[in-house]
Amino acid sequence: MRLVIQRVSEASVQIGGAVHAAIGKGLLILIGIHESDTEADAIWLAGKVARLRIFSDAEGKMNQSLADIGGAVLVVSQFTLYAQYEKGNRPSFIEAARPEKAIPLYEFFKAQLEAALSQPVHSGIFGADMQVALLNDGPVTIVMEHPKQYAAHGH
Repeated sequence: MRLVIQRVSEASVQIGGAVHAAIGKGLLILIGIHESDTEADAIWLAGKVARLRIFSDAEGKMNQSLADIGGAVLVVSQFTLYAQYEKGNRPSFIEAARPEKAIPLYEFFKAQLEAALSQPVHSGIFGADMQVALLNDGPVTIVMEHPKQYAAHGH
């Protein structure tokens, strides 16, 4: 799984011209599911996100988590995070999990994150044509993967 985590002042997802989900201060998480991902990866990443201290404390240091600030989460599926672009100019998405695997893992990740945060997680609709709006706060953007994938991709 690859997460693009953005600290936001606000974020929303529109589907068919109507707002489907919106949050104030918190995290917008774009999530790509790899063909080799497992529930163990989702559990690890959800725990890491829940404990991630990227919100400013009274001294302006990134030292607070979502729970500390009472922030919200918006999760949006994005298979394009696994674009292969080395050959040619049209990206390939062959490493992205097919919907029959990706949808259950996407739902499982959201459930794990809800459990870790003890709050609902807002989301888009898997596979829908969505328009995502955000006001990145900082800006702070973090790309996160499970360590096994990070190593497998030569990092």
